Amino acid sequence: MRLSVIVNTYENPVALDAVLARLCRARVLADEIVVADDGSGPATREVVELWKKRAPMPLRHAWQEHRDFRRASALNGAVALAQGDYLVFLDGDCLPSPRFAADHRALAEEGCFVQCRRCFITESAVPDALAGKRSLGQLALTGKISGLFKSFRLPLPVIRYDQNLHGILGCNLAIWKKDLIAVNGYDESYEGWGKEDSDLAARLYQLGRQRKFVHGRAIVYHLNHPPASRAKVPDAEKRLQETIDTKRIRALRGLDAHGSIN
Repeated sequence: MRLSVIVNTYENPVALDAVLARLCRARVLADEIVVADDGSGPATREVVELWKKRAPMPLRHAWQEHRDFRRASALNGAVALAQGDYLVFLDGDCLPSPRFAADHRALAEEGCFVQCRRCFITESAVPDALAGKRSLGQLALTGKISGLFKSFRLPLPVIRYDQNLHGILGCNLAIWKKDLIAVNGYDESYEGWGKEDSDLAARLYQLGRQRKFVHGRAIVYHLNHPPASRAKVPDAEKRLQETIDTKRIRALRGLDAHGSIN
């Protein structure tokens, strides 16, 4: 199984550098990294070019012009470039644990997509975390990590199979590429923050897939920051409800806009 990690980013080069460093120094490596970039400037490009030279695996850069928040389109562009059979989605402000890729390899299962969890580094502690002044263990001991239970790799993972939309996150999500192609990827009708991941999950359920909901594996640490605008969430909720009501499987505007996908 070829595993690609897709890292979503926009104008956060310091965090992206830390994420790529962790992926490239992991105990078990991904076969490929693809950066899904929603129009970042030269600083992000410099980080990507640096890690292209350093990375022990192919690293690709899927860049699009920035016009509002178009995460769904950026991710589809990355999926179109990805060479893996199994795609793991990670936000560029989430630090992966050393066993992140290894855990996702072990959790992969036909007929399912995998949703793992995240804990949170408080915003005041983010600069120290990125500068390496305090380890993740030190941050946990000083109360700078919330959702602490989700920061532990358990002796055995806690797994539940369901078709719920509660708890769907795009920052630690793994999907077979063939299933993404079947549902036409993310729906690019979602512009602005919110609900594009839930829409994807709803269409995967309607395709007949299940969520494999996992605690205690593939740990990631979210670097807290001010929230994005929620102004478009009401429209996104209506769009999501339409997807559910009509039992739509394929995205209205999706992967097919990015050319032939293998």
